[in-house]
Amino acid sequence: MKIALGMDHRGVDVGRLLAAHLPGEGHEVQVLGQCEGESWDYPDVTWAVARAVADGEAQRGILVCGTGIGASIAANKVAGVRAALVGDMTAAESSRRHNDANVLCLAGDALTDDRRILRIVAAWLAAPFDGGRHARRVNKIAAIERGENPVEAVKA
Repeated sequence: MKIALGMDHRGVDVGRLLAAHLPGEGHEVQVLGQCEGESWDYPDVTWAVARAVADGEAQRGILVCGTGIGASIAANKVAGVRAALVGDMTAAESSRRHNDANVLCLAGDALTDDRRILRIVAAWLAAPFDGGRHARRVNKIAAIERGENPVEAVKA
């Protein structure tokens, strides 16, 4: 899978871990906005990763900032992106199965155990979208992106 990866200065350690690990799992990783630890504004790298996913240049994106909140908020402003801030394997898997999340946001400050980080990312990458009733809900999210009332735009 082709993955766009971005991080700010507080996500450098997690970002480097993922950039080194994911190719060994068979993924093509494109690091966007190489951050070497200097102060880095997360919206800049978030834009690059979110656009890569929305434009089809990457199948998925992973963003790491201090709390993951800023990256999640910014990424979700890009039409076609469904970014999920997760901190455990259950949320990671659910974000894929139920929300078809295509961008994973992680909190670099809170996630300090490398094995835990890799398990969360592996669960997110492996989980399929369940479709069914969840597809109806994802379609309603797309309606909101278009400025439409989801109740009226997508009939059950």
